[in-house]
Amino acid sequence: MSRNKSILIVDDSDDIHGLLGSILEKEGFESIHHARSGEEAISLLGINDSGNRYLDVDIILMDIVMPGIDGIETLRAIKARDRFRDVPVVMVTKLAEVEYLKKAFDAGALDYIVKPANEVEFVTRVRAFLRLKAEMDLRRAREAELLETTMKLRKANATLERLSYIDGLTGVGNRRYFDELYLKEWKRARREKSPVALLLLDIDFFKAYNDFYGHQAGDACLGRIAQAVAGSLKRPVDFVARYGGEEFAVVLPHTGMDGAMTVAGSIARAVHDLGINHGASMVGDRVTVSIGVAALVPERDDDPDALLHAVDAALYRAKEEGRDRIVAVDI
Repeated sequence: MSRNKSILIVDDSDDIHGLLGSILEKEGFESIHHARSGEEAISLLGINDSGNRYLDVDIILMDIVMPGIDGIETLRAIKARDRFRDVPVVMVTKLAEVEYLKKAFDAGALDYIVKPANEVEFVTRVRAFLRLKAEMDLRRAREAELLETTMKLRKANATLERLSYIDGLTGVGNRRYFDELYLKEWKRARREKSPVALLLLDIDFFKAYNDFYGHQAGDACLGRIAQAVAGSLKRPVDFVARYGGEEFAVVLPHTGMDGAMTVAGSIARAVHDLGINHGASMVGDRVTVSIGVAALVPERDDDPDALLHAVDAALYRAKEEGRDRIVAVDI
């Protein structure tokens, strides 16, 4: 066993310090500290120090009966600090003081040694206590490592979970994200008897755009439009998701038709203001969108698909009527 272990002897007797110290030094232990009272031990250990200065010890050998703060009160003060939780405290007591031992064990003492100490027994037990301390330190290190690994795993899982809801191409929510949040907002609106609006928008002649400019340019176009739509939503509760292909869905909780039309208009202008050239469009020289809008206050027996079907019909009408427009339907 390494002799570079830190041992603190707490006793009001110089004879005990001399005896125990000489035995430990003979065994090769070099880091031996001495306190002549409970108060001095508390000071050395930094018990009452609000800073981080304290003596790091591997074992404490402490007398029970001392003037001032006795060994039991000192022990309670030591064990009240988490950093000394696993430090073995061994009471060094006269045979006549054994009635104090129950209080000492209740306060957190690990064991006791009767003085005057038998040298062989003393050294053997000190070594055993130090091995125990080393095992406890190893256990705590493994616990800390396991906790750190667990936290990293949780963080990684949370990141993966978050990424599973993000469309990798556009950076907005994906279809899974939409399906879950839309149903959640539908139920909330039904419970609170509040309106919920849904927008479905389609990039006009996007297939022609891809054919004309190439798929790489098409991917970049999708990303810019997704961010333009997201930037048009001013409330944290509003959200956009890639619905599929070149379609995006926008859910607006607590929003009726008038508010939904205002947001749809903002989105159409934001896309137009991007100024993305579209040489294959049949409605202009830049990329535009067609938007369907629907809103309602869900009743108890209403199906969430009703709003989806309505907004899909509105988008179909917008495209049938010439594209680059907003069409709303009443439900």
